[in-house]
Formats: sequence, structure tokens, C-alpha cells
Amino acid sequence: MKIKKSSRRLRHGWTRPEIMSPIRDWASLEVCKNYADAVYFGLSNLTMRQNADVFNLGNLGAFVKKCHSYKIKAYLTVNSVIYNKDIKTAERIIKKAKKVGVDAVIVWDPAAIELARKYRVKFFISTQANVSNWQSALFYKKLGASRIVLAREMTLKQIAELKKNYKMPGLEIETFVHGAMCWSISGRCLLSAAIYGKSANCGSCGQPCRKEWILEDDEGNKISNQGKYYMSAKDLCMIGHIPELIKAGIDSFKIEGRRRDPRYIEVTTKYYREAVDAYFDGTYTKEKVRQWKKKLTSVYNRGFETGFYFGNPGPEGISYDKSDNVATAKKTRVGQIIKYLPKIKVALVKLRDRGLNTSEEIYIEGGRTYLKQKVSSMEIKGKQIKQAKKGDEVGIKVDKKVREGDNIFITTNYK
Repeated sequence: MKIKKSSRRLRHGWTRPEIMSPIRDWASLEVCKNYADAVYFGLSNLTMRQNADVFNLGNLGAFVKKCHSYKIKAYLTVNSVIYNKDIKTAERIIKKAKKVGVDAVIVWDPAAIELARKYRVKFFISTQANVSNWQSALFYKKLGASRIVLAREMTLKQIAELKKNYKMPGLEIETFVHGAMCWSISGRCLLSAAIYGKSANCGSCGQPCRKEWILEDDEGNKISNQGKYYMSAKDLCMIGHIPELIKAGIDSFKIEGRRRDPRYIEVTTKYYREAVDAYFDGTYTKEKVRQWKKKLTSVYNRGFETGFYFGNPGPEGISYDKSDNVATAKKTRVGQIIKYLPKIKVALVKLRDRGLNTSEEIYIEGGRTYLKQKVSSMEIKGKQIKQAKKGDEVGIKVDKKVREGDNIFITTNYK
């Protein structure tokens, strides 16, 4: 069961930090509702992770209401570069955020800050602002910011010094604890725009850092034989350092991954919640850390490192030989739901990609759907079966509502 963040000091004078989860779609909220204290998400524009039009001004209020029904805070990102043509859009977004009760907007452009001040919307300063010292933090506090998402390049020692030595009542500190690391300074990269014409600072990164590169001198001589992916940073994973993060005084632990699927969001949020709770319960152990890391490696990752927390990363922070997923479990699509019969809670499934057996665990995913269950029964034309082959249309008993078009997956461990 989730324990909500409280302002009371719970162990050795340290406050329980907020667990903040990334949100891709409605289903993402459902999977983290029992573990997250807050979520962050963007609309279809003026955000650093532009996706399909899942969230917009029309459904923003409904989404915030749903978050609040789960006692989860909703933070809206308006953190891309804002050009003259974007000012009116930014104003509409922030004005709407105020109206529907968004708990805070995450901003860094002075235009967005001014709009948040104008409409009296609580605002946090994005990591895009590169805040890495107390003077910068104080500057934004004087503007009215209630939280700073610190630059990713800060060490744990620097964070602790800022929090301890420069008292700024009312100003919270937030840092990333898990997820993808950008090659550039706190994500402010120009490489994608230069190569592909896709601006990372406007939410359209083409991820050239994840491509193969050949390192040569001006005479064509190969310089390095370390691998092909010179700029592909491993993912951040700080679950083994929860006590240090808490003792540094960090108020909010942020998980990266607004483009990840619901299973990633569920697994990462669940185990960071468990780790924080274990610290405050006095049950945080090396063996638990080992088990949590094992669980975290089962979902999307590029290998794990500790980022800048303990100093500048060396070669061990780069995934030289592979830039993509190295998860220990493989996600495979089985088929798609073509009809749902609510009265009998049965989904009619077209097995487009592979066969299926009873007792297998499946994941049903869609924009508003996320369901994990075992296949308890399966039938074809009213006849109970235990095994179906690719191409069959089968009826499967499901535990809750699913939707036409939802995809069905299984996960298997790599050998």
C-alpha cells in the first residue's frame, strides 16, 4: 500500500520525499496510482516530450480531476523553447491550468514564468534552466518559484551543500533518480536540430546520440576502438543510494520516461516507492537493493549508472556497444482486441502475431487500458480450449473493461 508524502519528519529528522512518475497516457496513471505521490505530463505542444494528442486543453480538466481522485498531484510541463508565435498558446495553456486546478506548471522560459505569475499558478523551474548554485536558486525563488528541478550535472555533495548551507524556506528541491540520461547539458542539446532539423528543445529530439558514430582524424585514421556508440549514455539508476538522496534533503524523486509504456512506469514507480518506504521503515538492505535492481532491469533500460551524483561519469557511463534496450525481459505482441462484451467480461481477440496458452500472463494495453492478468479461460466458438494458434480468434475472460484496438502482449525472459 502506498504511503503518501507527509510534511512530518519521519526518521532521523529527514522528510519522506515525493515520488513523481512520468505519464504518457491515461493508462499510465492507472498503473502508478498506488505508488506515486505526483505525476508530470505534457500537452501536445510546448513540452519536451511531444507525443500524439493524448492530453490537450479539452481533456486537461478531466485528467487533473482523475489524478486528484487518487490523491495524486498533477504537474503540467510547459518547458520547451517558446518563440513569439508560441506566446498565445502558452497563455492559453497556463490559463487553463489555473482553471482546472493543475497543482503546478514546470517552466523555465521567462515568458512562461511571467504567465504563471500573471495567472497565479504555482510553478517549478525545469532542469532546462540549469540551476546549479544557490544564487540561481534564490533568483528563481524571488520570482515566486516554489521548487527547483536542479541541473542533472550536480553532484550529491553539491546538492546537500545547497540544501544545508543556503536556507531558502519555501523552496523545494527536485532531482531525477531514474531513467534516460541526455548527452548534453541538462538536455539542452542542439545536435538533433543541426543534423535532422528536429529541435530537442522543442520536444522533437531525433536522438543522434543513440546512433553509431565513427571517430576519425582528418586523415581518415580511426581514433578509438572502444565501440560504436560514443555518445549513448547509460540510464540513471539511484535505487541503491536512497539513504544518501534522502539525507541530502531532496524533496522530490523524479522518474524519467514520459515516452515509456505503462509497464515501465508501473515497475519503476513501484520499486522506488518500496525503496523509500523501506528506508523509513528501517528495512532498507543490500539484498533488497539487489532484488529491486533485478526488477528494474526487466523493463526498458540501456544499462545502469549513477550519472553525475558521485562525480563526472567516465567511460563506464557510456553504452559503447549497444544503444538500445538491454532489458532482461522481452515484450512480444500476441494480438489485438476486436470486440469487448461487457456483460460477460469477455474480450474477442485476434491472435495476429503468435499463439496463446491458458495460464500465460498477458498485458493488455491501450491509450486508456492497462491490465495484467493470467489467461484463466479461452474458447473458440463456445468451445473451451487450452491452446490457440496464430491467426485464431479467441474469447478470453478479462478482469476489467478493455477496448477495441487494445493490444495484447506477453513478456518472456531472455536466455
